[in-house]
Amino acid sequence: MASSSRPVLRSLLGAATLAAASLAATPALAQADWCKSKWGPNDQVGALNLLTPAMTQNAAKLIKTGKTYRLGVETNAQTPAFATRTWSVLIQQPGQAGGGSLGPTKTTYNDDIYMGYTAVGSQLDGLGHIGVDGVYYNCNKQAEFAQPDGLKKLGIEQVPAIATRGVVLDMVAYTGKNPVPEGTAFNRKEIDEQAQRQGISIGTGDVVLFHTGWQDLAYKDKKRFLAGEPGLGKEGAEYLISKGVVAVGADTWGLEVIPFEKGVGVFEVHQILLARNGVYILENMDTSELVKDKAWEFMFTLGASRITGGVQAIINPIAIR
Repeated sequence: MASSSRPVLRSLLGAATLAAASLAATPALAQADWCKSKWGPNDQVGALNLLTPAMTQNAAKLIKTGKTYRLGVETNAQTPAFATRTWSVLIQQPGQAGGGSLGPTKTTYNDDIYMGYTAVGSQLDGLGHIGVDGVYYNCNKQAEFAQPDGLKKLGIEQVPAIATRGVVLDMVAYTGKNPVPEGTAFNRKEIDEQAQRQGISIGTGDVVLFHTGWQDLAYKDKKRFLAGEPGLGKEGAEYLISKGVVAVGADTWGLEVIPFEKGVGVFEVHQILLARNGVYILENMDTSELVKDKAWEFMFTLGASRITGGVQAIINPIAIR
């Protein structure tokens, strides 16, 4: 395990013990139907069921300049990652040992082999990523669908093509601090006030991104970057769900605020979004250019890699304004 990952992992393990009692007492956990999808027992798509062709058409109307933005960060062996996650690439020249080539035109080529976690760098958390005591979205039990050779349900290949409205909230401007300090929670008050300042609203089918300036620390101060972060609070997550959003992301490695809010369990915001409501999570998003251009709303597009049975996916969403 990388030494820079240990502080947050230790703190999370410690928090788990304290959170266990409060989680056990949470009324929602006692309800047998907390995990059921409103779209039926066979649903594996979650909140993306809300998207319609009309939403895509309306998002396209936001394109005024045609400028595109890559929201993914570069991924390499030095990319800071949570806990034991690592990443590397191996380049080979098959059949060309000793400088050989192929055929009369002397063809040469390179192939690449990626080794590591798909949860390194910019990533999409699928619905099979986080559960509650072994139960995941739409009441799928870990023992029944999570197998070593891939998820038998809720795999990343189920994620449909996404083309909808996206919005970014500049929390650096809201707090006046760059980066926004770790432990700063974004809840209804902060979300509403900054949206109002930017002259935008949040509605059904939206993808909401938070800009905190945290990504600037990724290589400058990896230890601090991984030890905590500003982010979405529990009330904020529930509020965005009530708005009908389909995904929530940030320029941080874990989206939700760390240290966790008082009385909030370990990655409980992940549980609320993914397991309970089928709302996807986007981590390590590059929101800097959007904020620089004050591109507060835009067309958001994403086609996740269709790796059968995958839990997460390395992604590079594109914003168009």
